[in-house]
Amino acid sequence: MRYSRNILVEELGEAGQERLFASSVLVVGAGGLGSPALLYLAAAGIGRIGVIDDDRVDITNFNRQVIHRSDAVGKWKADSAAAALRAIRADLAVETYPEALTAANAAALFRKYDAVVDGSDNFPTKYLCNDAAVVTGRPLVHAGVLRFGGQMLTVVPGAGPCLRCVIPRIPARKDSPGCAEAGIVGAAAGVVGAWQAMEAIKLLSFAAPSTGGRLLTIDTLSNEVSSLTVVRDRACPACGEHPRITEPLSAAEYDPERRCAV
Repeated sequence: MRYSRNILVEELGEAGQERLFASSVLVVGAGGLGSPALLYLAAAGIGRIGVIDDDRVDITNFNRQVIHRSDAVGKWKADSAAAALRAIRADLAVETYPEALTAANAAALFRKYDAVVDGSDNFPTKYLCNDAAVVTGRPLVHAGVLRFGGQMLTVVPGAGPCLRCVIPRIPARKDSPGCAEAGIVGAAAGVVGAWQAMEAIKLLSFAAPSTGGRLLTIDTLSNEVSSLTVVRDRACPACGEHPRITEPLSAAEYDPERRCAV
């Protein structure tokens, strides 16, 4: 009965719901994007969810990080998020990692899950997510948000392009202002994070199998949504014919200084 409204959707049905029960998702970051993504993944019936975040809950988070309660200030975000998920689904298996995603742990961690949602707050971690997804063959739903909107790209390794096909190198810090400088309206993060959850649900349930390759841009201020086709780059350093980035991933590839605390 709990999932009856899901099952009524023709493209999902009982078979799709059973696939969701049997599936697992890792969410990188329990912040503005991770909060709605985690809540909707749990509500959809995903069987096992992992949460990795090395940050603690802060009062400045509450305009957008809706999974955390006001009494969670000072707690690990991974633990706070897990408590919220268990409160709405007692049968949910939640695994927490109150630590940073690094070149040393990313590939092994990704292999434990069927799909990954990238709710990270900085470009080095986003590129690390991309590269770990490519080398492990795990589908990945990227997104980033700022001010009134954001962008999203689904990466299906072996079937479509990756983030480095769009921008081969990590952008310089001066060219990528974060929310601490430019701000973020919480509801915009909610829209994009929920859309990330929808992408993962479609992939895992086979409701709409995807090869990725669509860069979605959402502007909630103008109410405009655009979709750009991304072509796989044969010279891509991660997913190209002769990749430079392979296992083991190198820590030197990912500069940890570009953060904005989304």
